[in-house]
This record gives sequence, structure tokens and C-alpha cells, in this order.
Amino acid sequence: MTTSTAPTHAPPPAVWAVLMLPFGALTGFVSVGLTFMATKHGLSITDGALLNGANVLSQWLKWLWAPLVDVTLTPRRWHVLATVCTGLGVLAMSLIPLGPATLGLLLVVIALTSLVNSLVGMAVEASVAATVAPAQVGRASAWLQAGNLGGAGLGGGLGLMLLEVLPAHWMAGAVMAVVMLACCGALYWVPPIERHGAPPAHEGAWAHVRWVVGDLWATLRSRGGALAALLFMLPVGTGAAASVLTQAAVAAHWGAGAGEVALMQGTLAGVITAGGCFIGGWWCQRRAPRGVYMIISLALAAVASGMALAPATVATYVVASCVYNLGVGIAYAGFTAVTREAIGRGAGATKYSLLASISNFPIWWLGLLLGWVADERGAAAMLHTEALLGALGVGVFALAAWRWRAKG
Repeated sequence: MTTSTAPTHAPPPAVWAVLMLPFGALTGFVSVGLTFMATKHGLSITDGALLNGANVLSQWLKWLWAPLVDVTLTPRRWHVLATVCTGLGVLAMSLIPLGPATLGLLLVVIALTSLVNSLVGMAVEASVAATVAPAQVGRASAWLQAGNLGGAGLGGGLGLMLLEVLPAHWMAGAVMAVVMLACCGALYWVPPIERHGAPPAHEGAWAHVRWVVGDLWATLRSRGGALAALLFMLPVGTGAAASVLTQAAVAAHWGAGAGEVALMQGTLAGVITAGGCFIGGWWCQRRAPRGVYMIISLALAAVASGMALAPATVATYVVASCVYNLGVGIAYAGFTAVTREAIGRGAGATKYSLLASISNFPIWWLGLLLGWVADERGAAAMLHTEALLGALGVGVFALAAWRWRAKG
């Protein structure tokens, strides 16, 4: 295996958006489509939150299997294999009738599909790490997260619409699977990836494992890597309330129905969050990505509390959701820029996945907590809870970073 000191020629940045669509589409299909239908089929708000929790579970454990992408096959092959399996998983979960009796089975299928789907994101992340120059990090981050969040909007909006209008749920799953598979065509523009610093192929798998572990440890010991890990451990910039706002019982607090949810948490949300990604990418090209991430996290906390305090009308649900989704897009682009800045090149899938896993942990537990709060205390209390934890998280990181700087 050859190595180089300069990045491989990068494809057009829009390619990253298309390749990430299947990754985001699964999240949208589960967190919007299935979650909205849950409370209409006898499940509680907490049960509905479990659906999204099962999807996010593998996203904070994926660092355990991320080295597979760095030491076996190629990113292109992993992307095709994982996308095919993700499509089959979506079809399988749409064949399971929604209801209390089938909740356990559905959670298992969602968790397994999400595990395989994580390899889609890893394949793209490894390709980005190997081909994108440091000066283009903000731009690549914008397109990558536009595909991720735009895919979530597509999977949520289109998925919910199909679940509502088609005569059988499996048909919605089949359509979503075909859309996901079509995205693999963008691999045509991705060049063969050269793993920077990797040992020659003839040295075997164990040498590659040692290389991945050493590269990962070096990143975590660096100031940028350690600060990024700390930032992502905290419940800031998560957008976790979005998955709870999709539930029929929660949306009803503002008088919103299936149409508003499909639009504001699905199709239109994908467009708005994608726009937020480009704003975030532009911002991170001009300012320190960690600073951008903290500022937008505070803004998201303010929007959440503002939505809780505003009159409980459909207009509030629509306007606040638009602003919230725009902030989520900016935050996700900021996350990718912080991560890409911290990991450098080398074992891109493993290093990116570790930081992404750390960031997904607060999304996972906060989503479950917010679902419980909404069940017990109502939608407004749920939003205030997210806002309070987000503001506290930013304060903790700012204090830790200041003390680190003070100690040199």
C-alpha cells in the first residue's frame, strides 16, 4: 500500500452530500416517520423515544468497529456493502407492525440496521480525511453534514408521507431502500484512497491495527484532540429535542399534526438544516470551529426555551422549528470542522468515529431523558431541560479550556 504526504485529489464537495444521504435517511425514517406513527399505534412518548434511542445506540459505540474500515477492504466497498444492508434493514423494520407487542422486535431491528449504517458514515469520513486539504475543511464539513441532515429530512419527510399514504408500510420501506441504493452512484467521483502513514500491505493486519491504535492515541494526546473529546462529551449542540418534537402527542401541544411534523421535522427541516450546514461551514472557514460550536450551542438553548415560553400555537411550532433546525445545521457543521481539525489524516474512520461516538452519547441519553420529561412534565418542561443542560455544558467547557490555558 502506498502512502503520500499530500492529500489525494478530492472529488467535487457535493459528492460528500450524496454519499452521506443513506446515513442520514435512516435516522430520519426512524426519528420522524416511525416515531410519529408510534403514539398513533398505542405506544407512549417514552416508547417512541426508545425507537430513536435504539438508532443512536450504535452511533456512540461505533468506535469499537470503526478500525474495520481503516484496516480491511476499501472505503468504496464498505460504502456499497453497508448501504445495501441498510436498505434491507429499513425494509425489514417497515414490515413489522407498530404496537406494544412488537416493540422489542422493532428495537432490535433498528439497532442492528443502525450498526450497519454506521459503516456508511465511516466510509465517507475516511474518504474525506484522506482527500480534503486543511484549507477546505469548512467547505467539506458543510457538504458532508448537508447530506447527513438533508438525508434525515428526506428520510423523515418522505418516509412519514409514504407511511401515511401508501396502503402498506412495507412499500414505504421499499421506496426508501431504492433511494438509498441510488446514492452509491456518487462513488464514481471518489478516487482510490491512500492511507497516509499506513504500513505496507505485506506486513499484515496486525501491523495495520498497531498503526490505527498509535495514530488514535497520538490524536487524543494532542491539545486539539483532547479539547474536542471534552466538548463532545457535554450535552451541547445536540439537537436532541428534535426527535421528541416529532411525536404526535408532543406536537399536539402546539396543535400540530402529521402535515406540520412531516414538513417541519422532515422535508423542510432537511432543507433548512442543510442551509445551516453551509452557514456553519462558511463560519468555520473564518473563525475557530470550537468557538463557533459553543456559540451556536448557546443559541440553540435560547431557541428551545423561547419555544417553550411562546404561545402554544401551530405558528410557534413552525417558526421555532425552522430556527431550531437552522441552528442544528450550523452546530453539525461546526462539529465536523472541529473533528476534522483535530484528527488530521491517517486512520480517518477510526479517529472520526471515536469523536463522533463521544458526541452521540449525550444525544442518546439526552433524547431518552427529554422523552421521559415530556411524558411526565409536558413539552415545555422538556424544552427548558434541554436549554438548561446545554447552557451548563458550555459553561463547563469554557471553564475547563480556560484552566487548561492558564496551566500552559
